[in-house]
Amino acid sequence: MKHKRLAVLSRSGNFFMDLLEKHIPAFIFLTMFISFMIQVISRYFFKPLTWPMELNLFCYIWIIILGTLQAQREEEHTNFSLVYDKVQPSVQRIFRIIGEVLIISSFTIALYPSYKYVMFMGFKKANTLPIRMDVVFSPYMIFLVVIIARFSYKLFIDVRSIIRGEASK
Repeated sequence: MKHKRLAVLSRSGNFFMDLLEKHIPAFIFLTMFISFMIQVISRYFFKPLTWPMELNLFCYIWIIILGTLQAQREEEHTNFSLVYDKVQPSVQRIFRIIGEVLIISSFTIALYPSYKYVMFMGFKKANTLPIRMDVVFSPYMIFLVVIIARFSYKLFIDVRSIIRGEASK
């Protein structure tokens, strides 16, 4: 019974993260492409429009931030691991723990000021679209929270493996 609940919770979490990191950016990319095509067509055949450019910029912000979460989830970021690859697995684990602590602490420190800034931007609206700027910058808050959670989990796994005396991966 407990395993079934964990499996359902895991599937639900994976579905939510897939929605956040794959499906929403795909829809936003489609939106960006359509608005880009509208902009090109209107420029060459009608009167140039200003709103598609602004929408493209906002979509680009969302795609980059949410796409970064997907790249981090799949561990597809560029790594400079020249020293890391040359040391023993136990030292690699220590390097990972140091890196995880640095990322968690720096992003946690940035969390509240970033939240304040995003909320502050709520007074301003986009120049041509009726979109508040806090909505435009809100994916950054999602990014911070997800990165803190992911690296906290990785830190937990690495520290637990040290406590249990498990061999490094």
